[in-house]
Amino acid sequence: MTKATILVADDDRAIRTVITQALGREGYEVRTTGTAATLWQWIEAGDGDLVITDVIMPDENGLDLIPRIKKHRPDLRVIVMSAHKTLLTAVKATERGAFEYLPKPFDLHELIQVVDRALTEPQASKVMPEEGGQAEEDLPLIGRSPAMQEIYRVLARLMGTDLTAMIYGESGTGKELVARALHDYGKRSHGPFVPVNMAAIPRELIESELFGHEKGAFTGATARSAGRFEQASRGTLFLDEIGDMPLEAQTRLLRVLQEGEYTTVGGRTPIRADVRIIAATHRDLRQMVRGGLFRDDLFYRLNVVPIRLPPLRERRDDIPELIRHFMQEAQKQGLPAKVIEASGMDLLKSYKWPGNVRELENFISRLMALYSQEAITAEIIRSELSELVVSENTQTASSKSLGGVVEQVLKEYFDAHAEELPASGLYDRVLREVEKPLIELTLGATRGNQIKAAQVLGLNRNTLRKKINELEIEIVKGLK
Repeated sequence: MTKATILVADDDRAIRTVITQALGREGYEVRTTGTAATLWQWIEAGDGDLVITDVIMPDENGLDLIPRIKKHRPDLRVIVMSAHKTLLTAVKATERGAFEYLPKPFDLHELIQVVDRALTEPQASKVMPEEGGQAEEDLPLIGRSPAMQEIYRVLARLMGTDLTAMIYGESGTGKELVARALHDYGKRSHGPFVPVNMAAIPRELIESELFGHEKGAFTGATARSAGRFEQASRGTLFLDEIGDMPLEAQTRLLRVLQEGEYTTVGGRTPIRADVRIIAATHRDLRQMVRGGLFRDDLFYRLNVVPIRLPPLRERRDDIPELIRHFMQEAQKQGLPAKVIEASGMDLLKSYKWPGNVRELENFISRLMALYSQEAITAEIIRSELSELVVSENTQTASSKSLGGVVEQVLKEYFDAHAEELPASGLYDRVLREVEKPLIELTLGATRGNQIKAAQVLGLNRNTLRKKINELEIEIVKGLK
């Protein structure tokens, strides 16, 4: 006894055969066609329990067929397949009422799981956003790798909602681009998109920056100022580097998310917070929560839909497409057209790109500006990459904060233990490793003067002397 009848439309006979065999083994009856016209005839006749259709059909675009299907048979679910793997395809499929979007090539086990869900999950009413009409060339995100396809699918599901999203990713992976895509293709696209970099705001100004202030609220407040929440009203507020927000400001933000309203600094009248919140960070917020540096209740409020952006080294297949895009952008700025030789492209794909997409963009801009020849050779690429490596090595220590350096060292330490845990007493060992060079360098800066060193360190002189003995620090007076 068959489970259900699946209608499959794809002009590729080989794909129709593979899908028929896979679903047939699961007990489904499968009817296939290579045209949208035949598929529509079946649907009009009331045939089939589920539709699987390709986007590109010889007689009609599969996406254009979806609204007709939903109008004629609202309960008939549609799964869309496409080899045109862009964010716009995923968004359009979702906007028009598709149950799921599958980029080709797809895993047959995943197809079976999606089919099972489509036939068993209860129907839910959806309010689809209006189509933004963005052109393909205006897409903010570039890449057709499996890692990016999963991002597109998640984003497409979020477009018609106001759910809070938390975007995780290393610096330079495009977190703000993802936030802008959620806004530009979402239900608040007609409202403002207001980005705020929490790491760039002085601690004492954060509340005023976010919530605004009244005239006379503090020294220098000569007029009323609207905060970012007010500026983003009916739109999207993007809180970048949320992990750098101090605890006292976290408490105020949490209250806004819980109550849906806020007051300006110095104000008394509550203002409704009509915004969608999207946050982003390069930090491990769960680790920060465990360390008491980030409120757990705020974390759960923000982490409703977590989105992890892969670093460029995890999506190397996207590098050629990204390079083509950056070259086209450089040409728009007046630079002559260039091409990169195949061997040079291989070098670019093999490089780790610690600065991710942002670093790649800057690198391509430099190539376009500095070299007059039309073909960029592998020798040029190798030379520029070698200089890049030297520059990064010399800048690493100075560009990272102390906390960042310590975090990197500890991460490598834990990674070296693989599945095992370090020996007990790690806390004291780490403190000792930091404490000794700190005291040695301070004593060096004070030319061995322990009184001045104690003042700099904020330690009692007797405490400093005790630590010098415990750590076996040698003191050379008068030298620096």
